[in-house]
Formats: sequence, C-alpha cells, structure tokens
Amino acid sequence: MAFGCFICFIMYFVVRMGLQDRARHDLVTEDYYKKELGHQGDMDAAKLALEMKAVLRLERTDEGLWVHFPETYEPQKIGGTVSLYRPSDRLLDRDFPLGLEVPRLLIPDSDLVAGRWDLTIRWHYGDQHFMHKQQLTY
Repeated sequence: MAFGCFICFIMYFVVRMGLQDRARHDLVTEDYYKKELGHQGDMDAAKLALEMKAVLRLERTDEGLWVHFPETYEPQKIGGTVSLYRPSDRLLDRDFPLGLEVPRLLIPDSDLVAGRWDLTIRWHYGDQHFMHKQQLTY
C-alpha cells in the first residue's frame, strides 16, 4: 500500500510538471540546422568586427542594458538585427530591427528577465557586416 501511494505521488508530480508552462525548458532553437549553416558567415563577421575595431560595449544600468556602438560610425547608417535568446524559455526570445539615431541602443529592463541570455547583434555599416555575440547573466 505504501509503495502504491509513493508511485501515485511521483506520477502526480510528473504529470503536473509536464503540463505547467513555467516548467517548460527549451534547449534548442526552432531552426537549429538552418542556423548552423550560417555559422561560417557569423565567424567571418565577428572576425571583421575585431579587425575593424567595430567592437560593441555593453553596460548594465537601472534602465536596462545599453549597447554602445563605435563612435566612429554614423548611427543613422547602422542597420541590422538584435536577437535575445533565452535558453530556458523560448517564449522570452526577442528579435527586433536595429535603427539608431545615436551610437547606443537601450534594451529596456522590462524586456530582460533575470537569468542567462544569449545576445546576438548582427549589424552592418555600408557593405561591411559585423556580428557581436555574448552570453550574459542579467
């Protein structure tokens, strides 16, 4: 009888955790293989950013996360995309276009839940394509 109660207890928690939204942990992206095909291009863009001294600087403040672009580039000519990937919950993932008036970008505190994030910024200036990729704990 005790063994049967123990099995029912364990089954209850297995079913409950399987149905809860906040217990869902997605460890891969939807288009994993498609993204892997572009890996060499990402490596080239990251290398070019180092060579051209187009390295981005991140600063955490009470407002959120500031991304500082190099001052030598005109902000209006910078374009691209910002991707925020949350390994533990794909519902928190965000992608948005990059359009700047000043050489910095604010990712608001309200968009960043505490925990680990993978930040990827693919940006271009003219015909030069750059990439900044960083894991951060917010």
